[in-house]
Amino acid sequence: MKIRNRFTLISSLTFSVVFVIASLITYFSFYSYSEKIVYNELQKTCLLTGIFYLEKDELPKNQHLIIGQQFKENSLEIVSRVYNEKNQIVYGDKTSDHNINSKRLDYIRKNRKLSFKSKHHFYFGTYYHDNQGDFVVFVKKNDTDFKTMTDRLLIIMILVLISGLVSIYLVSRLLSNLAYTPIKNIINQVNEIQASSLDKQIVSSNTKDDIQELIETYNNLLKRLSDTFIIQKNFINYVSHEFKTPLTAISGNLEVFAQKDRTSAEYKEMSQKVLENVYQIEDTMNTLMMLSGLRENMELNEIFRVDELVWDINDQLSATYHLKGQIQIALEVLNDKLLSIQGNSNEIKIALFNIIENAVKYSEGNPIKISLLEQNQQLKIIIEDQGKGISEEDLQFIKQTFYRGKNVSDIKGSGIGLTLANVIFKQNNIEFTITSKKTFGTTVTLIFPKL
Repeated sequence: MKIRNRFTLISSLTFSVVFVIASLITYFSFYSYSEKIVYNELQKTCLLTGIFYLEKDELPKNQHLIIGQQFKENSLEIVSRVYNEKNQIVYGDKTSDHNINSKRLDYIRKNRKLSFKSKHHFYFGTYYHDNQGDFVVFVKKNDTDFKTMTDRLLIIMILVLISGLVSIYLVSRLLSNLAYTPIKNIINQVNEIQASSLDKQIVSSNTKDDIQELIETYNNLLKRLSDTFIIQKNFINYVSHEFKTPLTAISGNLEVFAQKDRTSAEYKEMSQKVLENVYQIEDTMNTLMMLSGLRENMELNEIFRVDELVWDINDQLSATYHLKGQIQIALEVLNDKLLSIQGNSNEIKIALFNIIENAVKYSEGNPIKISLLEQNQQLKIIIEDQGKGISEEDLQFIKQTFYRGKNVSDIKGSGIGLTLANVIFKQNNIEFTITSKKTFGTTVTLIFPKL
């Protein structure tokens, strides 16, 4: 059952139960109070009846006439009877009444009064002592007016209940629709969200209620799901990018090695090279998992020398791209301690490798200069090439995943290396800037934190 239907049903049932209980209390209270009024009136009439019939010989004539007038006014539609000690009717209506028997008459003589209701009448009897003897005065009144009044009240309450139920149903339906509108809006927006658009936020009117809290919670969930998808996507992209170099080295060495028979020393040397590349793949896998958020980084306090990483990268790129002195490394650091930094060596090596490899790919064979400098007691590395350069339009987007400059479409690349490097530098607190002018080359500047 939908929420709005449930809300309408619960509201209607709640109103019905409350109204029925209130109506029953009101009806029975009114019924009881009306009965009490009837019996009070009968008691007064009963007293007037006794005075009228039994005090005639003792009252002055004018007073008796006044009482007689009051008796006639009060005894309209009322039947009066006066019983003597022998339970005989001596005054009033002489016809017998099966509801007035000796048992009830004796009860009145003992307890002084009695009131009861039969199927169609109210009865009231009282004991009356007079100089003529002891009497019992009984009066009865038809309950037609009483039933008409109570039945009318019952009908009014039933009509009010029915009209109230209809009204509360319509009002509840309207209120539930109004209350359900934000939820319906959320449902429509959620149905529009696809796997490719998990970063899309649910828009609300900021009602500052439970609906707003639900929207914020759902937006946080969507953000976490989006982050998870991005992590998985980036991990796949990073793996495909970073595994290319060691796998190419392994396959290339094995192809060359398989061209002729080798000595045991050559087998050992080849195995060592392959193992080194396998270890590199393993280190890269761990690093990429940490960068993608799939594994916690536990090696942020490692201390290593940056210049050694630069030389290792130079050797790898020279072997891969068959470079002959194209990369020029200038070490201009007087304070040798600045070359030692704290961080994750494998991560920073991947980042430096991507930056220097980009310089090699886009330099068009021109020299590449890597300068290691001192600046404000910090290590500064400048990587300069004289290649295609990056336009101002592309420069602001160059760190985004898969983005490639418009002038390098003829050069093979994935647009991931620079993004990965940017993530690594941020995690290791390394300042990373790129400046470039089209056709004048690109300059990358890295400033390392103090140890």
